[in-house]
Amino acid sequence: MSEFAQLNPPERILMGPGPSSVPVRVLKALASPTMGHLDPEYIDVMDECCAMLRRVFRTENALTFPVSATGMAGMEAIASNLVERGDEVIVCINGVFGGRMKDIMERCGATVHTVEAEWGEVITDEAVGEAVQAHPKARLVTIVHAETSTGVHQPLIEISKMAHEAGMLLAVDAVTSLGGHPVNVDEWGIDAIFSGTQKCLSCPPGLSPVSFSERALTVMDARESKVQSWYFDVSMLRDYYSGTGTRAYHHTAPINMVYGLREALAIVLEEGLEARFERHRVMHERLRAGLDRLGISYIPKNSLHTLNCVSIPEGVEDGPVRSRLLDDYSIEIGAGLGPFAGKAWRIGLMGHAATRQNVDLLLAALGEVMG
Repeated sequence: MSEFAQLNPPERILMGPGPSSVPVRVLKALASPTMGHLDPEYIDVMDECCAMLRRVFRTENALTFPVSATGMAGMEAIASNLVERGDEVIVCINGVFGGRMKDIMERCGATVHTVEAEWGEVITDEAVGEAVQAHPKARLVTIVHAETSTGVHQPLIEISKMAHEAGMLLAVDAVTSLGGHPVNVDEWGIDAIFSGTQKCLSCPPGLSPVSFSERALTVMDARESKVQSWYFDVSMLRDYYSGTGTRAYHHTAPINMVYGLREALAIVLEEGLEARFERHRVMHERLRAGLDRLGISYIPKNSLHTLNCVSIPEGVEDGPVRSRLLDDYSIEIGAGLGPFAGKAWRIGLMGHAATRQNVDLLLAALGEVMG
């Protein structure tokens, strides 16, 4: 008899900032037989997965693939490949993840110029325009499309135009928007973008979808120094993910995670992107109306549908409410970060979790717990 009990994790209703709930269909795909990462059958699955990612990113970029690590790896891959020591970079910061981009860029040796806004506010076009004019030698502008720490939905179109008119690339964090909000890579002129599987795609954490434009590849091809990260060096990875004929071995891809992502993307595309975006909008509005009845207000004016950052009512304690939701109802919501710690809840409506059933259950549970 084994000394180890069978693994039996509880089923949670995941309505925090991530991960989101995973459909059984994706879990079954993860359990499919493992193949070798150079097996022709697996290469076909991987190519199909990359083609599906292009459709979800709304891009024709040939180099669109899942980095073999979680969402922050996508951020690091973009920074490592597009920045050389001594380059100037403009980084937009209005929450945790803009701050992380600054840290990563500095670790790559960049001189960082920041454009900052208060937590809960968008980065304005005017502020970016001033930074672009003040730092004409900057190679890259980076910005978070969906700031998970504050729930802010960031407009990108005008910022993209300004960056390109100044001869700069635009890099975007779309971790909490891909599959829940429109992300129009080609139309918006995004040169490098990354996301994560565990948010609106409703796949377990473990991969970071990325996409690089031809402009970005031209910059990478003109590098004067090696990419500081061997693992994230796109000059080698592209021979595996977008090569023809025999694929160059780079690393052992996470085969079963790619199965899961392939199935999750199939679910997204079967629903239809526009229908999926509308579902997220409708569930956001239903949640917003219910929270308003409970006296709970939103912090950002320009709120994401997928991540709802709300103020904790006066006299209500953060920790005990979240603990009771988890213990009594098996519902997970997220705590506030940084200046919002103890003052905000972050409620996720992402992918498979963005349902009327979940919204109504959470509202009823919150009313009971706070009552």
